[in-house]
Amino acid sequence: MNSDLQSVEHLQPAKGSSLYWTLADAWVLAKRNLTQIPRIPEELIFSTIQPIMFVLLFRYVFGGAIAIKGTSYVNYLMAGIFTQTVIFGSTTTGIGLATDLQRGLVDRFRSLPMAKSAVLTGRTISDLMRNVFIVFVMWVVGLLVGFRPDGPVLYWIGAVGMLLLTSFSFSWISATIGMAVSSVEAAQSAGFIWLFPLTFASSAFVQTDSMPDWLRVFAEHQPVTIVVNAVRGLLLNQVDVTTLWQALAWCLGILIIFVPLSVWTYGNRTAR
Repeated sequence: MNSDLQSVEHLQPAKGSSLYWTLADAWVLAKRNLTQIPRIPEELIFSTIQPIMFVLLFRYVFGGAIAIKGTSYVNYLMAGIFTQTVIFGSTTTGIGLATDLQRGLVDRFRSLPMAKSAVLTGRTISDLMRNVFIVFVMWVVGLLVGFRPDGPVLYWIGAVGMLLLTSFSFSWISATIGMAVSSVEAAQSAGFIWLFPLTFASSAFVQTDSMPDWLRVFAEHQPVTIVVNAVRGLLLNQVDVTTLWQALAWCLGILIIFVPLSVWTYGNRTAR
């Protein structure tokens, strides 16, 4: 624990805007979280293997039985895989915070002159950077199995930006869950259980018009479908501006709700 805190022990109150020092503290903690990756590389390895398995499963096992209008199935699939990857990856935020709480590390953070939000922001930033690497790996895997994006490079950049914004916003939901539950095991279960219906009852892997009416209504109006459709439109040069704005609205709405909620939950949990 002491070695983990060497990079943050030097923090002292200083003159300057509170926002500046909150971000500075968050960056210090983000670097601390990133230094844990080489020590526990299997976490990153398994986080990368899982989406690769989904690609291979849907591309070569189920893909031949799924008909998609207007494009090849692999081109349709990869937008869903990218979105699923960053959303599932966001669960590491809650698990990491729950682990720090269980180890008593958060109590040490409280003794330092830093904002409550810095601990949470540092964790979400480090997990965002981790997802940058995983998205890059999945892009390469997609190209290897036949994925060919039709959009211009600027649209590719926009798609990656949308994925990272989605990752960042869902990480704050995960942070709230991690602060609210009583153990790391509960954070793992609670972090994943609600993501499965959102991901699979969406347009990530199949078109929603193949679903029963009652399920299609839900699937077409939930955030995962909106984000997947926005990313897919950018990658395949089929941009729908309304869908892009809806995806941005979902991500910003999640941040507006869950950033203050997670900070409040953190303060309430650490005050016990």
